[in-house]
Amino acid sequence: MKKLLIIIIGILINNSLLAEDGYRLWLRYNTVHDPALLQQYRQQITSILSPGDADGLFRAQQELITGLSGLLGKQISMQMGVNNGTVMVGLPQHFSFIRTLVGDTALARLGEEGFIIRTTRRDGKSVILITGNKEAGILYGVFHFLRLLQTHQPIQQLNISSTPKIQLRLLNHWDNLNRTVERGYAGGSIWDWQRLPGYIDQRYIDYARANASIGINGTVLTNVNANAMVLTEAWLQKVAALANVFRQYHLKVYLTARFSAPVEIGKLKTADPLNAEVKQWWKEKANEIYRSIPDFGGFLVKANSEGQPGPQNYQRTHADGANMLADAVAPHGGIVMWRAFVYSNESPEDRFKQAYNDFKPLDGQFRKNVLVQVKNGPIDFQPREPFHPLFGAMPQTPLMMEFQLTQEYMGFATHLVYQAPLFKEVLNADTHSKSSSTVAQIIDGTANNHTLTGMAGVANIGSDINWTGHPFGQANWYTLGRLAWDNSLTSAQIANEWIRQTFSNKKAFVDTVQQLMLASREIMVNYMTPLGLHHIMGYGHHYGPAPWYNKAPRADWNPVYFHKADSIGIGFDRTASGSNALAQYQPAVRQQFENMATCPEYFLLWFHHVPWDHKMRSGKTLWETMCDKYYSGVDSVRWMQRSWNRMQNFIDAERFNQVRQLLAIQEQEAVWWRNACLLYFQTFSRKAIPAGYEKPDRTLQYYQELSFPYAPN
Repeated sequence: MKKLLIIIIGILINNSLLAEDGYRLWLRYNTVHDPALLQQYRQQITSILSPGDADGLFRAQQELITGLSGLLGKQISMQMGVNNGTVMVGLPQHFSFIRTLVGDTALARLGEEGFIIRTTRRDGKSVILITGNKEAGILYGVFHFLRLLQTHQPIQQLNISSTPKIQLRLLNHWDNLNRTVERGYAGGSIWDWQRLPGYIDQRYIDYARANASIGINGTVLTNVNANAMVLTEAWLQKVAALANVFRQYHLKVYLTARFSAPVEIGKLKTADPLNAEVKQWWKEKANEIYRSIPDFGGFLVKANSEGQPGPQNYQRTHADGANMLADAVAPHGGIVMWRAFVYSNESPEDRFKQAYNDFKPLDGQFRKNVLVQVKNGPIDFQPREPFHPLFGAMPQTPLMMEFQLTQEYMGFATHLVYQAPLFKEVLNADTHSKSSSTVAQIIDGTANNHTLTGMAGVANIGSDINWTGHPFGQANWYTLGRLAWDNSLTSAQIANEWIRQTFSNKKAFVDTVQQLMLASREIMVNYMTPLGLHHIMGYGHHYGPAPWYNKAPRADWNPVYFHKADSIGIGFDRTASGSNALAQYQPAVRQQFENMATCPEYFLLWFHHVPWDHKMRSGKTLWETMCDKYYSGVDSVRWMQRSWNRMQNFIDAERFNQVRQLLAIQEQEAVWWRNACLLYFQTFSRKAIPAGYEKPDRTLQYYQELSFPYAPN
């Protein structure tokens, strides 16, 4: 206990000295600033009672002492007895009254990760109970309870029962072994492989703690464009060192498996998944991994996509490849996440269709410990995409959602873009594959009675002091965890609690910034890719607009492939008269999208080649509406700037100025997007930008000649 107290006091001192540089994320635990509420909380919370010999509860106990002492501005410590205001933290075996109070049925519903928080009475005194069936549930319950205090919620009559809706809640790091990060815009990799396993950076502990605070229970450490070296003995020792740290916060480690590893590091002549030697090699490799990391989660695989090796190299199917790896890890309880992001340069098919064509015929052919990991949309993490047609098309196969937190197509870590509205737009979409078949119901297993479920986010985390580069990038990391735990939460609810924990509970600040966040994604769509435009960014680095680009080695890496602008109109015809990609959706979805009169205008150019003079629902032409959208996007970024500038007196100068400067860059780049795109598309429409709008101050040639050889990619 003395050792624990020293640790906690040290943390509190350090926290009090930290500048508001964003390192503490949403776990700041600053003293409640409202005097009346602070006094109320101090009366309701006086001490902590938790079994001192329960090693598995150490992190939960530590977090509770740290959080309560910080929020209440006074030392809250562990006590031996029950007082008014005692927070009791333990499993049913620790406190015999729990089963009687809660009931076996309610406890059974919690599973291994759920928790109960309840205000009750014990020995005639008012107490707050935090319990669950396992230590993980206790830890998640402690973080939830602290979140209530951080966001100034009442705690007099708590009766909370919470269980995650998704089983596997993961971050996918696209980190390379040389510490570069593919699509990483917040510095280098946080994994210092050179100094592992001997040196454990405090940042690893803080990373695991932050993930646990929002319910994330797994992390894939390495890039999906995998390097077989990480599967060698020396590197597995490094991975094991991280796993030992993360285990304390119930965070499992996963690795990406390079399909050709048996050839590259195993000295075999083939990686054919049906070859007996290859199967045996992977089984022995799995055994080796689990000897070092007993709770290793399993493999994430990118195969036969963008040059990566895979089973199709040997005329085998994706199911053949996934099942071979699944058999290797199955004896240890491991799983395989097989990415559905596949497309072939040799195929003349619309890229939209290729993943469906490859995977739909394989429904029901995967092992029970395989998840097919599907991106939210059919192309590649665009600012707006229709939901992927595989959702609702593979009822016999667990499908796992893949979102992208790092803003590869959304302004990197320079633009303020809160992605919860994007995620919710996809999750709430109805696949019409049965009566209850939203995308959320597909991936949480309720639609097709799957118990193996998952949601992943491509991480936006790097070595920058504030973890994500843009301070508001933290909100997208936070959103992933909260939605994976409970996909019924709204974008507004998540934004509200993140703002309150990260910045301030002051109403004027919360209301203004929440409004700004909720509008930010649609604003970005308007100045980048309105009305269903997509994939019109710069080649390779994806920085800035380049709708004119047509020199990539693959047709479907060229923006011109996707917008198909000509003298008649613009947009990709995916109806029966075009690529017929709409045939991959259920009839009700297809019928809505294939008719321009019923297709949502924000998807119009996704599915139709639309004449420039086509009358939109507003009565304006397509060209006029496109101009409206681009100019509205820029004007709205300027509104964001004005809104943020009014917040100067509410928060610390460091983060205020950082966001202010980034918004200025965002405004400049929004103008760039607007001008470059409209000037280029104007060469096809032959129409003027409507009167009243500021005219572009540069020529199309100027924008086309811009070059960014060192843009992060």
